[in-house]
Amino acid sequence: MNIPNILTSLRIVLIPVFVLIFYLPYSWAPIATGVVFAVAGFTDWLDGYLARKLNQTSPFGAFLDPVADKLMVAISLALLVESYASWWITIPAIVIIGREIVISALREWMAEVGQRASVAVSYIGKVKTALQMLAIMLMIVTEPYTTISIAGIIALYLAAALTLWSMYQYLRASWPALSEQM
Repeated sequence: MNIPNILTSLRIVLIPVFVLIFYLPYSWAPIATGVVFAVAGFTDWLDGYLARKLNQTSPFGAFLDPVADKLMVAISLALLVESYASWWITIPAIVIIGREIVISALREWMAEVGQRASVAVSYIGKVKTALQMLAIMLMIVTEPYTTISIAGIIALYLAAALTLWSMYQYLRASWPALSEQM
């Protein structure tokens, strides 16, 4: 275990803490939930930075990092869907979670056929992730349908749109390999 993998593992350990705090019946719980989410988001950036800077990249880290990210985002979106209890939140959450499943499966399959590089993370994927994190943070720390949470909902819809666009790009890039196997 190197430092980046420890940070990634910490992100996974923070998930039940995040969920527990989310459900606490105290006025400070939304802010504390947001702090835990922000710490998890920071460790996502930091583990990647340190892995490159310290030359501590590993196959285990390459596997675990996206798993930790997808777990945190999917669980956060599930909690927000419950909290908002509205199709306005459910639709973009389904789009984002569904895309993550499709692209994860696509990346796994492309790795099997030796073409993983054609579905590497793109710049648009990084922007999408940043918007998702911003949206989740804004929606978690405030009551539903306040000015701040509406800004979060707008960011969530922008993230969902980028999600669809990036999925299209990944599918288009992988289409030659996919159509060969049909």
